[in-house]
Amino acid sequence: MRIGLGMPQLGFHVTGRCVASFVRSADALGYASLWVQEHLFYPIRNTSQYSGKYGTEVHGAYRSFFSPFELLSFAAATSERLTLGTSVVVAGYHRPVELAQRVATLDQLSEGRVVLGIGAGWSADEHAQSGVDFATRGDRLDEFIPALVRCWGPDPVEFHGSHFTIPTAEVQPKPFGARRPPLMSGMRSAAGLRRTARHFDMWNPTVGTGIPIADNLSWLREHQPEGAAPMRLVTRVYAARPAGSDDGVADGLDRIRAGLDESRALGAEEAIIECGFWAAITNERDWEALPEQLAEVVDDYR
Repeated sequence: MRIGLGMPQLGFHVTGRCVASFVRSADALGYASLWVQEHLFYPIRNTSQYSGKYGTEVHGAYRSFFSPFELLSFAAATSERLTLGTSVVVAGYHRPVELAQRVATLDQLSEGRVVLGIGAGWSADEHAQSGVDFATRGDRLDEFIPALVRCWGPDPVEFHGSHFTIPTAEVQPKPFGARRPPLMSGMRSAAGLRRTARHFDMWNPTVGTGIPIADNLSWLREHQPEGAAPMRLVTRVYAARPAGSDDGVADGLDRIRAGLDESRALGAEEAIIECGFWAAITNERDWEALPEQLAEVVDDYR
């Protein structure tokens, strides 16, 4: 099983120096990938269900947040072989042509190392900031993915839909090696699973939450378009829960081991370890030491 790491991204203690050290260490120690997520700001009076399932109080780590594509570009320049992924960016904060160009540029600069995780998002406040009607985000995403993929195909590109129109145009650059970067979904609702089966290559659920991952994965594979490669499973493992009820596990390393055990039992091809909410990470030196600290744990699973 491949092991990836969530990058230093959340919190006032994240610095360029610790990000560079973290990336170089992860590359040297044989981790498979680095991952980022996306938010725009920390709402003082949040009105949405945090992460779509908790209360309205957003985790304090989000008070400072590095932008995902700039962070991945820095990681691309600081590493040689690590896969660079988003888990996830929010479709409502982007337009298909703009995102297609940014992802293709990063894919060219990294020589084909990009995975695009993209979702519908949960924050009404951030959608409002982006000028997008929160109630339309699902329908918008169903149109967004085909328009995005069209931009990565042969020129000229043209697309006409209810939400997006691309006039006949050349859209460059194309992804590295003239192949489409893999698309990854973290959606878990009934509608989200239908979208995942229809549009995506990879599914990225969080382990340890009690959701029926194996059953959902079987359903996804049964409902993919004819001829599609079987849906790939990439799990998400937290050293500390971002919110919600306590699971009774006090030690972050024990929680990681439990998550990796579950991921392996599910047949995941990769597990992403996220430490951004872990109280043990309090300064940039903790981030710099983290890949080495986790190496002894994860070596039993690779």
